[in-house]
Amino acid sequence: MKIASIDVTRIAIPFDAQRRAPEHQETTFNAASSSLRRMETLLVKITCDNGLCGWGEAFGHLANPVTEQAICTLVAPAFIGKPLPDSPDAIAALMQQAEKALHAFGRSGPVRFALSAVDIALWDALGQRQQKPLWQLLGAARQRIERYASLVSYDNQPVAVAAQVKRAWDEGFTTLKLHETTFDAIQAARDALPAQAELLVDVNCPWTREEAAQQAHELRSLQLGWLEEPIWPPDDYQGLAQLKRVGVPLAAGENVDGDWGFMHLLENGAVDVAQPSVAKVGGISAALRVFAAAQQYRVRVVPHCFYYGAGLLATAHLVALLPDDIKLETPWIDFEARLYPDLPRDVAFTLSSRPGLGYAPDEEVLRHYRLSLSQITDKGVRRYA
Repeated sequence: MKIASIDVTRIAIPFDAQRRAPEHQETTFNAASSSLRRMETLLVKITCDNGLCGWGEAFGHLANPVTEQAICTLVAPAFIGKPLPDSPDAIAALMQQAEKALHAFGRSGPVRFALSAVDIALWDALGQRQQKPLWQLLGAARQRIERYASLVSYDNQPVAVAAQVKRAWDEGFTTLKLHETTFDAIQAARDALPAQAELLVDVNCPWTREEAAQQAHELRSLQLGWLEEPIWPPDDYQGLAQLKRVGVPLAAGENVDGDWGFMHLLENGAVDVAQPSVAKVGGISAALRVFAAAQQYRVRVVPHCFYYGAGLLATAHLVALLPDDIKLETPWIDFEARLYPDLPRDVAFTLSSRPGLGYAPDEEVLRHYRLSLSQITDKGVRRYA
């Protein structure tokens, strides 16, 4: 059984987050930004010569054209014609072979994102081949998981932030994450929620060491579950380690250089929570290596997941490997159409027992919201309108 083709599809689905219309066009690369009205993703489908297929997802959002080009010209050709791996170890070996061959193009960035999508697709295909759901293939002890609500930005508007977290709480979410950066906005969320609610804050790397320390001291009174990526640049591991002494739990890892980058976080004692992002870090294989390393250093792992495609599904199965209190991050927005119509929307839900990821994307949604489609075979790249 050999890999015959790899399809690369970019889609963008409009969404509603109950916020005022953006004043500017979509030019940001932060998916939580208030300037976005639709969310892009990049899906990869691996098809074997017997018709078996698997789906993956790559990070990129508005930078997806760069990741798409990396898949078409560098990554996919390295897999076409190769035998489909028949075990998790075989997937890991094939992926590490590709990573080494392409290392000159960066340990993170579009090539790594592309490799992440291929890895996820290979795991999905392996589950199809063995007729096992991914959570079972991974050896998870549980099948039922819970989501937490990851809100988009409301431009640090306290009244809007308070209204939205209350709405999310009323829907049943007991853990909520903000993408706000001011004390007033974060305090408004804390005040709007009952004491038992867990409040997380992702500030997306905005502050110097000194600014982060000042902000963390102010935020201590709000009893945050964690403060995520407070320092620029995100790989200032010593700065994070120093900041951790303030006493606010720190989370990071989404932007490190693949799974190896987590060793810097862990060895420096820089985080309380490690956050591998399956569509960025190198896929499921790399995420599993992060899990093992974090366990060695006794650091909690909560995967990052601001996705709605195969990356979301893969993360859900990975969460099942972790302790019962670890939840699945889910973008808390209302999409105009659902990529997986039969995926449960409940806060707590049971993972599918169907093989692989358990779901395939709706073909009509793929067609209607498609921005581009490319197919790579042994004859080269074919692009469709």
